[in-house]
Amino acid sequence: MMKIIFLIASIMTSAEVFAKDGDVAINGWSKLTGHNVIELAQKFEEYGVESIIYTDIGRDGMMSGVNIDATVKLSESLKIPVVASGGVSNIKDIEKLCEVSNIGIRGVITGTAIYEGTLDFKEAQELAERLTG
Repeated sequence: MMKIIFLIASIMTSAEVFAKDGDVAINGWSKLTGHNVIELAQKFEEYGVESIIYTDIGRDGMMSGVNIDATVKLSESLKIPVVASGGVSNIKDIEKLCEVSNIGIRGVITGTAIYEGTLDFKEAQELAERLTG
């Protein structure tokens, strides 16, 4: 079942990776490292991390839509779940993520869309539960 995450509180060991165009970002997103996000996530998986939070920094807070293609590509390269982050603008983004939840995308983090009133949290969670069971 997909969960819409507004605030995260979890006992699961997760690692968050920040990337732009597949390139890992560090130092408050100010520096791209030249390291591939998929390779880094796979290393975290090898180290025993139980899920990856994937933030597309080119979309975070922009409400320009989730980077579905990059999130799917990352999820397909891992055995552990991926939580999408960055770019959620409205309920259509939730619906698109639910369509690919069967490949390991288990949640989405949203903030700006809720603050701006373009996404109703309760409606989004109900849709995600209905579509992913």
